Amino acid sequence: MATTATMTAADESQQQKLKKGIAEFYDESSGMWENIWGEHMHHGFYDNDAVVQLSDHRAAQIRMVEQALSFASVPDDEEKKPKTIVDVGCGIGGSSRYLAKKYGAECQGITLSPVQAERAQALAADQGLADKVSFQVADALNQPFPNGKFDLVWSMESGEHMPDKLKFVSELVRVAAPGATIIIVTWCHRDLLPTEKSLRPEEEKILNKICSGFYLPAWCSTADYVKLLESLSLQDIKSADWSANVAPFWPAVIKTALSWKGFTSLLCSGWKTIKGAMVMPLMIEGFKKDIIKFSIITCKKPYK
Repeated sequence: MATTATMTAADESQQQKLKKGIAEFYDESSGMWENIWGEHMHHGFYDNDAVVQLSDHRAAQIRMVEQALSFASVPDDEEKKPKTIVDVGCGIGGSSRYLAKKYGAECQGITLSPVQAERAQALAADQGLADKVSFQVADALNQPFPNGKFDLVWSMESGEHMPDKLKFVSELVRVAAPGATIIIVTWCHRDLLPTEKSLRPEEEKILNKICSGFYLPAWCSTADYVKLLESLSLQDIKSADWSANVAPFWPAVIKTALSWKGFTSLLCSGWKTIKGAMVMPLMIEGFKKDIIKFSIITCKKPYK
């Protein structure tokens, strides 16, 4: 797990290359995703062992948002509900607009993809939310916000793209107001056993192939995130493994990719998107072998 303290010139160069790859990947693929799956670019939350139809998936994505808010005990009442929200790795702004409508809050989203930021803003205008929600191209590891600005810090499936997990978490904490809730929903690898220093070589091989397809840096575990939050003196740290609740997602994504609409959209999207599609079966394999974990980690920033 890369840390700021050990950053070298080679690391910096690699991070810039990764950022460029992530931006181009989402510039290419976001239109296809929206066309087939809608405005939420993340997993859905399903009942264990549920048999689901294609029409269920968009509702499951909304359910994922609600489950995350419930797990973190984000209040709904007028006095305590969040008034200012940041969506870190916002995609085309699905979570931002949903949260702004739910809480009547002001929400700012950041993404590395100019295409995503532009589309997110257009959708906000279409939904009458231009005065509540705004989007910009920015780096989650160097956010363009002052200290202590947001009541709710939201990261829905962006942490897996972060090459420096300590810097990522530190920035989430920095922009959080005292008493704010921080929610991280992300892909992790399994927690290591006490006798292990690393994953097994065959596990690393699967993850490395996924990294290549989806422009991901090295993975970390849920336990790694918890330790980072503990090191920063966060309060009410909680985590859960929701892998079973997202199990229907990747088979459904592959099924839509193999439909005529999906196949033609994929071909039109570009090589980076095709490359990502090629490793989707490895996500299923990783979950089935308990290498990959779909995790939620939440905490609160203490008052000082």
